[in-house]
Amino acid sequence: MAATRVTASAGMLHHGNNTTLLLKQSFSVRQRALKTNFNVNRTTKRLFTCKSLYKPQFQIKEEGHPETLDYRVFFLDKSGRKVSPWHDIPLHLGGGIFNFIVEIPKNTSAKMEVATDEPYTPIKQDTKKGKLRYYPYNIDWNYGLLPQTWEDPSFSNSEVEGALGDNDPVDVVEIGGTQGKIGQILSIKPLAALAMIDEGELDWKIVAISLDDPRASLVNDVHDVEKHFPGTLTAIRNWFRDYKIPDGKPANKFGLGNKAANKEYALKVITETNESWAKLVKRSIPSGELSLV
Repeated sequence: MAATRVTASAGMLHHGNNTTLLLKQSFSVRQRALKTNFNVNRTTKRLFTCKSLYKPQFQIKEEGHPETLDYRVFFLDKSGRKVSPWHDIPLHLGGGIFNFIVEIPKNTSAKMEVATDEPYTPIKQDTKKGKLRYYPYNIDWNYGLLPQTWEDPSFSNSEVEGALGDNDPVDVVEIGGTQGKIGQILSIKPLAALAMIDEGELDWKIVAISLDDPRASLVNDVHDVEKHFPGTLTAIRNWFRDYKIPDGKPANKFGLGNKAANKEYALKVITETNESWAKLVKRSIPSGELSLV
């Protein structure tokens, strides 16, 4: 019989095999019309999100056993209904703060990701040729996605060598000191952006920090990262540049002069990919095999 566990997404509360979580953040219920708009640090572009309920309770339900092909982490609302972490968790929290969902905790190597082609887009371990995928070495930061974002594979970015989007939500590298948990939702502030080009596809890496980190108040832009986390931006770039080399693949490339862009640019990336996601869920753009449930 497959194991089923419930783990907390913000503050882990363990009780044997069943663990209940209280997620003290606003959660999203999608509607057909996306009418709520937000501004990001005075940007003139609209940030799309969905109507949120005030501090409801949610659970994260694990089905199957970790490091098996059938392992899934589902998100449930307070009634026990499955919801999508990609589509139903709101992106924007106000004041330049965003929700971030941990897929791969720091100091681990299992390649976990939101299953964008499965109903309710649970988190699962990626596979290749039927085998579970692992990075060749541990990742040194919490890694995951920004909900309600999408890198449009039909959009050619003229600022990054004309690269097309990778058809996934935007990735976040969270540099705080605490190891997250799979499915944990953190409130983060963006600090920088790296334009990784992976086999010709643009795969943004937003460098951010959790508001719960003791050093969060010290860092507000890319230059603060260099000051308070010296060497971190270079380490992130080199890690993502080289991680495929042990498998015999070429190193990944980076646009924007091989440097990390500042916070303003990172916010622009978030806004634009949020707009792309809004078009996707409104079916203004073909979804292909992506699940919109």
